[in-house]
Amino acid sequence: MSRKDEPFFVGYLPLPAGLKGFTLFISLAVFVLFFGAGLLIGATQDAPEDTGFRFDFGRQTVTGVVELTPYPILRVTEGNDRIAPGKTMMLTAAGKSGVDMRAMGLEGQLAQISGIVLERGTIDMMQLRGGRNGISPVEGNAPAMEIEPLGRWKLAGEICDGKCLYGAMRPGRGLAHKACANLCITGDVPPVFVSTQPVEGQEFMLITGPEATRMPQEAYDFVGQFVTLEGDIERRGDLLVLQIDPATIALVDE
Repeated sequence: MSRKDEPFFVGYLPLPAGLKGFTLFISLAVFVLFFGAGLLIGATQDAPEDTGFRFDFGRQTVTGVVELTPYPILRVTEGNDRIAPGKTMMLTAAGKSGVDMRAMGLEGQLAQISGIVLERGTIDMMQLRGGRNGISPVEGNAPAMEIEPLGRWKLAGEICDGKCLYGAMRPGRGLAHKACANLCITGDVPPVFVSTQPVEGQEFMLITGPEATRMPQEAYDFVGQFVTLEGDIERRGDLLVLQIDPATIALVDE
């Protein structure tokens, strides 16, 4: 039987009329398949409402006491209509970088900070503007800030970088984000522990090493994975700080 009348596609010739319907059907099927896969994958990502950069708040400016944990935080003493006094904010800069060098000379002093708020749940961060517009000393005596020890805890959860966890990038958790999270933490973005069981009503905690040192290098291997660990917890304003014991970090078999 001859096949001379059957349509045959040649790349440098117009599409045969007999193949147009089939090609249109395949194109639509592939589009629907990938569109549905995108929706399904997106639905599984951890992206709660009101998470990420709060550009809708506009630029925020507050005053407080700078503390190095060693990661810089601000204990707000003079807030505004959105950020109340008593709030504790972690600090970061644009991109994958922290503000350690800019805050170092302000330890224990009053300072004014200005920038864009990132928030998630019970924990907040501010991405500072550049230079003195972002953080600058304020005249006056800084009030004494209380630190409340909460004892040693054993927890299960995940080590993340605080900025992406808040929605700066998504997914901000899990193995898919491990490399990005390690880059952020290496760049001095404050690391955060997400606990499966709330401590004093909070599931997010700033991570440090023992005796307020930086997060230990041993912990980097466990970023983005489900782990158990132990550490001492203290309360600084409304922020919990977890001083992890790197020798106790262990992967959880799923």
